[in-house]
Amino acid sequence: MATTDLNPAQAQPTGLGARVRDVASAVASLPTLLQLKKRLAPLPLDTRDSLGHRLEANAERFPTLDALHFEGQTLTWAEFNARVNQVAHALASQGVKSGDSVSLMMQNRFEYLVCLLAINKLGAIGGLINTNLTGKPLTHCINVTESVKCIVGSEVAAAVGDCTSELALQEGRDFLFVADTDDQPCPNWAQDLGQLAAAESSENPTATQDRTLRDKALYVFTSGTTGLPKAAILSNRRFLTSAGLGHYAGFKCTEKDRLYIPLPLYHATGLMVGFGSALSAGASSVLRRRFSASKFLDDIREHGCTCLIYIGELCRYLVNQPEQAGEADNPLRAAMGNGLRPDVWPDFKRRFGIQRVTEFYGSSEGNVAFANLMNKECTIGFTTSEIALIRYDVDNDEMVRDENGRPIEAAPGEPGLLLGQINENAVFEGYTNPEATEKKIVRNLREDGDAWFNTGDLIRQVDVGYTLGFPHYQFVDRVGDTFRWKSENVSTNEVGEIINAHPAVAVTNAYGVEIPGTNGRAGMAAITLAEGVNDLDLADFAGYVRSSLPAYAVPVFLRVQQELAVTGTFKLVKGDLKREGYQFDQISDPVYVMKPGSSEYELLTADFKAQLDAGTAGY
Repeated sequence: MATTDLNPAQAQPTGLGARVRDVASAVASLPTLLQLKKRLAPLPLDTRDSLGHRLEANAERFPTLDALHFEGQTLTWAEFNARVNQVAHALASQGVKSGDSVSLMMQNRFEYLVCLLAINKLGAIGGLINTNLTGKPLTHCINVTESVKCIVGSEVAAAVGDCTSELALQEGRDFLFVADTDDQPCPNWAQDLGQLAAAESSENPTATQDRTLRDKALYVFTSGTTGLPKAAILSNRRFLTSAGLGHYAGFKCTEKDRLYIPLPLYHATGLMVGFGSALSAGASSVLRRRFSASKFLDDIREHGCTCLIYIGELCRYLVNQPEQAGEADNPLRAAMGNGLRPDVWPDFKRRFGIQRVTEFYGSSEGNVAFANLMNKECTIGFTTSEIALIRYDVDNDEMVRDENGRPIEAAPGEPGLLLGQINENAVFEGYTNPEATEKKIVRNLREDGDAWFNTGDLIRQVDVGYTLGFPHYQFVDRVGDTFRWKSENVSTNEVGEIINAHPAVAVTNAYGVEIPGTNGRAGMAAITLAEGVNDLDLADFAGYVRSSLPAYAVPVFLRVQQELAVTGTFKLVKGDLKREGYQFDQISDPVYVMKPGSSEYELLTADFKAQLDAGTAGY
């Protein structure tokens, strides 16, 4: 399986002295790995532990230490716990009990975490709703989890109000309104949760003591590639395992640290690894309603933040900001997250003076995780889970199988579809939809009766120097994002990373589009220009991509946009771009094409588009 090559070999040490330092660095990681193994050893599922237990423990151990910071306000751990208790008692008085689902839709602020922890203390399940949803997707997310209540922040009340008649909830009873700073009154279809909680006790509810690791804690919605969002089930054990990984081995934080959380809390990275690490350590969380690249350093310095939770595109936005003197003069020492790509990694560390980057790989519903615990460059690190990398036929969108029907495993260094074995220590908790759960399971891989979770991701083993015998890996692409052209497989992530290195380019979104009369998909790149660049030098750009990419990976089409569409967690949106393709008559952006036999890009005309549509363009 050929892909464009972004080999992290540049991270490998060269020379005897560098090799010695590499071995010493790896050996220095050993105490952390041993501590992690001890602290995160799987506990029996009936162990009494939960998010609520951890909050109460922090309130007792660190009552006067800061727990949360947000827009000029602070809550100590004792104050945080007291507020959670009042909301928990209010929810209980409204009939919420263990096993119930409660939808929560609110922007990042104190009240989000207060409500979520209150739900958990009662043994109920928090359904984390994306604040960007409206209409049918919003209705689906609330109904599919069979929510008995819906907690609504005033900032999203209009979206919920538009679909109350489509929900299996009663107006005036089952909607609980949480005021923000906008003085918006409680709508007539909801009750004011703040008023209900104000009259309640701040003592710990007794129900929390019965909570166990087995209990479902959250429904986290996955966007997937098609259809409506699926609700992934996350137990207390899954949450606390992720939190412990961040606490002990990722950030290596204590109660003295401050974690900067600019990611939405409805997303597992911001909530489980960001806030979860703070909850596990007793550290404080600095919340931001929305990420701002221009205000990032001011926030970090003002609050003395030592740790950052990130998504890769967030780091790209920061690096794309004009470089200023003294950027590394800040208290940040560690960053943890996922999606940090090799083309951004070194500049991100250098510019902001970050010594430790713990890139991890995982998903809300997945049973396998990787983490870069040895602080290697450009890698998702290693895993202790049992995994398999399977050869993948991108053309037919399926695993390659042998004559007996069993999937064939990829060779070392070859990209393969990642599968994680399902066992008692690596449970696949699935979705609320049993049919969707079964579709993610590959059975009878290595022996009859075994079961594996299909991640839908291509990864490969890479050489990053001495690693104490733990193989390290690198993320390649989503299965649906890798396409085949000229009998070769092309990774959109890797093409994008190379194009991003061009000085005129800010961000690239690469994807494949169909051309009638051809096999596979032709490459297309949607780009935005770097700050201060008004016009793209097409000849220079064409020369760059032709010299930097294999011929089959050079984009056939180029679309220049004012800004790229991203999700609430800063991931590039490709669906609309793929559907629009090179149909320049349906979009306002200029579209360029590199014709067969040509080495230059030129504006796509109606005449040549007619040839493309007729399958006579010569590709």
